[in-house]
Amino acid sequence: MGKIGDILQNLYEQSGIKTAVTGDGWKSLVMILVACLLLYMGIKKKFEPLLLVGIAFGMLLSNIPALTGDKIFHPDLWDDEVINYGEVLKSGGLVDILFIGVKTGVYPCLIFIGVGAMTDFGP
Repeated sequence: MGKIGDILQNLYEQSGIKTAVTGDGWKSLVMILVACLLLYMGIKKKFEPLLLVGIAFGMLLSNIPALTGDKIFHPDLWDDEVINYGEVLKSGGLVDILFIGVKTGVYPCLIFIGVGAMTDFGP
């Protein structure tokens, strides 16, 4: 039983769970629950899925707890006027890599084409 307890203690210490349950981490947990509710409404209940799924996924992604020193988004990589995308890919987190599409302006075009195709064309 001691080994399992040590394993669970290490999991608690080395993951974002400790960050989520201490201090202001409860706010992230509330937002994750709201995101799950919106995902449920968008996917299962088919209530405005084109809007709710994207919004809920963004909420879920931005509220993932990380360790105190770790980050999934590094604002210091985006401070320069000329952005080194190689450095972002090398040392950035998941949100940094996804943010490349925002900075380059690819996502609005994909959303416009994708939503237009989904609403204009029938089966």
